[in-house]
Amino acid sequence: MNRYLCLHGHFYQPPRENPWLEEVELQDSASPFHDWNQRITAECYGPNTGARIIDDEGRIARIVNNYARMSFNFGPTLLSWMERHKPVVYEAIIAADHESRDIFGGHGSAIAQVYNHMIMPLANERDRRTQVYWGVEDFRRRFGRDPVGMWLPETAVDLRTLDILLDYGIRFTVLAPRQAHRVAEPDGSEPTKGGKKKDAAKERHWIDVSGDRIDPTRPYKISLPSGREMALFFYDGHISQDLAFGDLLDSGVRFKERLLNVFSDERDWPQLVHVATDGETYGHHHKHGEMALAWMFEDILKDHEVALTNYSQFLEMHPPEAEVEIYENSSWSCVHGVERWRSDCGCNSGMHFGWNQKWRKPLREAMNWLRDKSADVFDKQGPKYLNDPWKARDEYVKVVLDRSFENVNAFLSEHAKSPLPPEQVVTTLKLLEMQRYAQLIFTSCAWFFDEVSGIETVQVMQYAARTLQLLGDLTGKNYEDEYLELLGKAPSNVYPSAKDSYLENVKPAQVDLLRAAAHFAISSFFEEYQESFDYACYSVIHEYYNRVPAGRLGLVTGKAQVTSTLTRESVTIAFAVLHAGDHNLNCGVRFYEGSEAFNKLEKGLRIPFERGDLTGAIRTMDEHFGKNLFSVWHLFKDEQRRVVDKVLEPAYQLAEAAYRQIYEGNQAMLNFLSWLHIPSPRHFFDATQFVVNNDLKQMFEHDEVDPEQVKALLEQCDRWNLPLDESVGHHASEWVNRRMDEFALTPDDVELLEHTVEVLERLGPIPMGARIWEAQNICYTEARELMANGRRLFEASTDDGTRWERAFTRLCELLKVKPK
Repeated sequence: MNRYLCLHGHFYQPPRENPWLEEVELQDSASPFHDWNQRITAECYGPNTGARIIDDEGRIARIVNNYARMSFNFGPTLLSWMERHKPVVYEAIIAADHESRDIFGGHGSAIAQVYNHMIMPLANERDRRTQVYWGVEDFRRRFGRDPVGMWLPETAVDLRTLDILLDYGIRFTVLAPRQAHRVAEPDGSEPTKGGKKKDAAKERHWIDVSGDRIDPTRPYKISLPSGREMALFFYDGHISQDLAFGDLLDSGVRFKERLLNVFSDERDWPQLVHVATDGETYGHHHKHGEMALAWMFEDILKDHEVALTNYSQFLEMHPPEAEVEIYENSSWSCVHGVERWRSDCGCNSGMHFGWNQKWRKPLREAMNWLRDKSADVFDKQGPKYLNDPWKARDEYVKVVLDRSFENVNAFLSEHAKSPLPPEQVVTTLKLLEMQRYAQLIFTSCAWFFDEVSGIETVQVMQYAARTLQLLGDLTGKNYEDEYLELLGKAPSNVYPSAKDSYLENVKPAQVDLLRAAAHFAISSFFEEYQESFDYACYSVIHEYYNRVPAGRLGLVTGKAQVTSTLTRESVTIAFAVLHAGDHNLNCGVRFYEGSEAFNKLEKGLRIPFERGDLTGAIRTMDEHFGKNLFSVWHLFKDEQRRVVDKVLEPAYQLAEAAYRQIYEGNQAMLNFLSWLHIPSPRHFFDATQFVVNNDLKQMFEHDEVDPEQVKALLEQCDRWNLPLDESVGHHASEWVNRRMDEFALTPDDVELLEHTVEVLERLGPIPMGARIWEAQNICYTEARELMANGRRLFEASTDDGTRWERAFTRLCELLKVKPK
């Protein structure tokens, strides 16, 4: 076999976690999903674990895991999120690497990635090494083997970075064709135009291949300053471009033909046709792109002249012979090299005419300054507690991957100079967390787009704010003013400067333990009392809690211990929450100063509150808490939304009742207008649309759904031309997925199966689309494992066996799954 095919997907999302929570907060732009990680997982990462191959009747004939047949890398920070929030998808990705080893001769298809997408040529030596080490260790922990290849963020490269990759056992990476400068044959000969070599020359002959002219169908070796060699693959740029930005994925047939047309009989080496794109191309950027990919893989497997492979397997079978020299400081997404991440080079999204990116250089300088300041403090304080602080920083990835109490203790036992008392444990962990954030500030997306106040740049400025906060905790100094002065030199297209964006978008989001305590105090007002609980990266223990209700008003006082599970810093606080009705919430928090002071506080609040003197109660809070006063505005975003919904619930109920009165009192009129083809009056239409959509959503929040009620509501939508909210499809698909999860656990539950079918039969008009891929996967699996045994499940009752088989056959029809 001399013709091979490999597709690489770079699956990555920028870290979106709030650095004070270590969780992704609600993102309205991703609605109806909670956040963009959730949405892209539903559209891309998940569907690629179970991509559909459709038969001529539009039914699912096969479901395959695309990851097992392609080369891929996942950003470590994305996998970390996925492991916590989408474990089924995560496990399927890990399983795909194991499956690919069976397919590709023991060579797994997953390759590693530099940890948090830092532009390596712009990083200092220490950060480069930590980034590679963290990427390797993260890969080992997840995939259970050493990585052979590593993806460089934006394929940004220089020779020093390649040497560092070799230091950590990496044998190859993938680059863009324009990053190649010149090539030479192993015997010094010059390739002909068609690809065949002329007679060997006495001296090596270098051929200029700049401008995307390198032949990408073979691997190359590069000689490095250390005297070692590394393998490089240069993907096919033209096909990759059409995949990412064209319509090539609209047809699996055309996709396959385009790939096969690259092969040439004129080449005399084993040919590898390979492409590389963002993995999100398959499903997120191009709807159903994963299906075109799956079909292409399936068809290639039938072709006996072309074999699927991955980079590691191909490298073992056909080590590079030709040599290459590259353009240093080059990348796949900036024609100017790596200037997109440090200057106003002209590369941007093209969506904002007249904007500039003059902010990139001063932002880079501000982050470099912060990195160096944090390194200075780490150099001075680290040796007090750690045997080798910088080695400990490298090894700290093992804590990032497992923050269990036992694992952190084991890490400290290994790296601390001696057993540390609790306060020194806190200091040591703060030093290491500071260093973690001082790397996250260089995540490449911050410089990629058009504006310094964009969401990606605000994200890294939040990481910077957390770094500055830890610096201040460790030194007692204020570093923020100098950092803001540097940000002031970065001009914005929206604000006067990056400094103004920081003050408006980042500074208000900062959290310390007192503000975290305020969050828990306010939240406790709207939920059942819990003596202890964990939230994000905090642990809370209530030592005293007292609630004084008064109709729609209320007063809460308490004492609690709040602990950061990341740094183990802990405070005992006294708090009070005064609810004056609606959204008027006042919360005060302060360090606990003893029972006498607390009793004085509680008495000073309870007396005016119980006599209805809210002004007096608020005055008491001002006196006792000073500047440490908080409101709903200070809550973390998810909890803020939940509390606001609770506060507004009476208003919601009144509004819904008013809409429902219009809806229920005018149905006959609406039917009459519909019969006459007269549009409904706007206020009738809006009220009816709200009620019908709301009823459907609420219905699908429960397991027991009345199929006749669903039918009636959808008939009203059709009769009165009511549009369905996208969120209805989201709720319906969630219901279908939940019911199929139950079915997978109890496949012999005939009533569950029949009820699910009854409801599905009435869901036709609801746009669920690819969101029911999980339900289809279960149906597909059961169709192959249980259909033949349907009657065996019900030996005691032939009637039950017949009912089950009839219902399951109908289920397959509704979910468009071909029975085996």
